[in-house]
Amino acid sequence: MTSTPPVTALLDAAVTALGGSRRDGQVRMASAVAHAIDTGEHLAVQAGTGTGKSLAYLVPAIRHAVESGRTVVVSTATIALQRQLIERDLPRLAGALAGPLHREPTFAILKGRGNYLCLNKIHSGTAEEPATELFDAFELSRTGREVTRLREWTSETETGDRDDLSPGVSDRSWRQVSVTARECLGAANCSYSEDCFAERSRRAAGKVDVIVTNHALLAIDAMSPASILPEHDVVMIDEAHELVDRITSVSTAELSGAGITLVARRCGKLLDDETTDALLGAGENLDAVLTELPGREWTRLPSGMAEALASLRDRLWLARNEIGPVRMPGASDESAAARSAALTSLEETHDTVVRLLGAFDTPDPAKRHDVVWVAHEKAGNDTRAVVRIAPLSVGGLLRASLFANSTVILTSATLTVGGNFDALAATWGLPAAGRRDTDGADPATERPPAPEIESTAIGKAVPADNAPPRWSGLDAGSPFDYPKAAILYVARHLPRPGRDAIAEQTLDELAELIAAADGRTLGLFSSMRAAREAAEAIRERSDHPVLCQGDDTTSALVRRFAEDPQTCLFGTLSLWQGVDVPGPSCSLVVIDRIPFPRPDDPLLTARQRAVEARGGNGFLTVAANHAALLLAQGAGRLLRSTDDRGVVAVLDSRLATAGYGGYLLASLPPFWRTTDGDLVRSALGRLAAIPYG
Repeated sequence: MTSTPPVTALLDAAVTALGGSRRDGQVRMASAVAHAIDTGEHLAVQAGTGTGKSLAYLVPAIRHAVESGRTVVVSTATIALQRQLIERDLPRLAGALAGPLHREPTFAILKGRGNYLCLNKIHSGTAEEPATELFDAFELSRTGREVTRLREWTSETETGDRDDLSPGVSDRSWRQVSVTARECLGAANCSYSEDCFAERSRRAAGKVDVIVTNHALLAIDAMSPASILPEHDVVMIDEAHELVDRITSVSTAELSGAGITLVARRCGKLLDDETTDALLGAGENLDAVLTELPGREWTRLPSGMAEALASLRDRLWLARNEIGPVRMPGASDESAAARSAALTSLEETHDTVVRLLGAFDTPDPAKRHDVVWVAHEKAGNDTRAVVRIAPLSVGGLLRASLFANSTVILTSATLTVGGNFDALAATWGLPAAGRRDTDGADPATERPPAPEIESTAIGKAVPADNAPPRWSGLDAGSPFDYPKAAILYVARHLPRPGRDAIAEQTLDELAELIAAADGRTLGLFSSMRAAREAAEAIRERSDHPVLCQGDDTTSALVRRFAEDPQTCLFGTLSLWQGVDVPGPSCSLVVIDRIPFPRPDDPLLTARQRAVEARGGNGFLTVAANHAALLLAQGAGRLLRSTDDRGVVAVLDSRLATAGYGGYLLASLPPFWRTTDGDLVRSALGRLAAIPYG
């Protein structure tokens, strides 16, 4: 039997075939990933831009899949990275490794059911009735045209995948031709199961070496009693800094009077008038109570809310029982689809109500599982009140459903906060006591004794007696010479940012920096209000073109920014993490203020309070860690290739003067640091005068 080549040999073969060059950080990372797979010890890897981290985890992943015959799951946070892996990285890598592995590795993408056309919904004509009072005639007409195009596309597409449709359609139109996992009739009940796009995708995914999915589907798989992903023993989580937020989002539910009205509408004629009226009345009662409540976190059920929720719960269950099972004797597919959609809406809403009623059973808020709050949101010309419920922590879920069942590799360009992995590990449910940080070495003296393990029926190794998961951390470094390539400038002399308008002194500083850089500026702001305010001010003070997020699609704005070096681009959160512009167009990254979460964010406030109740530092653990990760992501927009040079300018003096400044600075790359504005403007001027490359 031919032995599988070691991971370093496969990596060398891949790099050579793809026309690259050997990178020490990439080799260290690939070796550490292979070691983690062999030992079953989880691994967190920080791999800076230019390390080649995708190749560094894909090569050992493919090696393990080919050698063991087991599928490896790769999970990402963004559609952009999923597409890069499926359309570029994996096809090229599979071809490069076909020779050394004696066969070409296989791969597939797996998405949630709602990303695919539902043939039963299309052919049965069951579509969600739009809330006509919220949409004008033009929007309804547009939806109709798009649905017609989708029906025509059904006979043309091989995949039924929404991402393959160009141009795309609105979410409202797509909902007319798709179903969620809970709305699906199931293969046993659907006449179209053999041709179902989602089922075909799932069947194909069960036969490949590598499955590419997303954090949301990973969360759904973790929470679902039925397995969505095929059997696997290794999970690679890229963009791991986003894992907790994506899991939290999937685990968050909401309830409103408008939502109950929509549930009743989905039930259509499946309920008698009396049951429908009772359900609508319970929704109106809920809405009346919610509307009178301020938008803030609940520490207990407000007066009248327990009664409103109990009434709604009972009426939802009464309606559910009245509809009965999905498949009735002699019923058509159209009837079954309508019943499935109605039952799903009723059951999901009922579950949310029950969750809300039980959220305050534990007297100590720090020990509760969920956080509940009311938000008031604009809906057209009206304001609606919504109650939301989200998990206080997802660490327990991850530890029980992810780390207990698979060897997990977590990687990102930014995983260390304050100089180590502990902060993010805690949010993942990994204990500090079970880790070891390493620069590539294997310091056995730092490792605790290996826990006893036992095998489950499906052969996965799990800790016995609930022993804490073992994990290690590796900083694979970066090919960039940070002190020589970039300056970190903290404007120590500026006033502390306030809640009102940007200070004139700060706007003057921004204008001077842009003038010195001759444009070439990416401005990262803490809010859209601040981004627009700064854009208007710089347009008055400068002749350099200033693009602002919202003026066009983000991709179009980034493209225009990259094409014209004298242009500036201002924006908020998506630009902090989603811009990749190597070359002279981005020589200055300006951050207006430390990106602390909003002080009135109910979920983060509750998490901070829970840390303090356990004797920890809630501010550092939650708010500062949140800010540190975003700062690192924002600063990472500057150097995107080894030829790049420039300045990261932070216009928030607290980074230099506050006690927590050192903690935040420890999370940033080791740029050369200064608070001397004249020196920075001089450096930017020299840089603008030098031809790139």
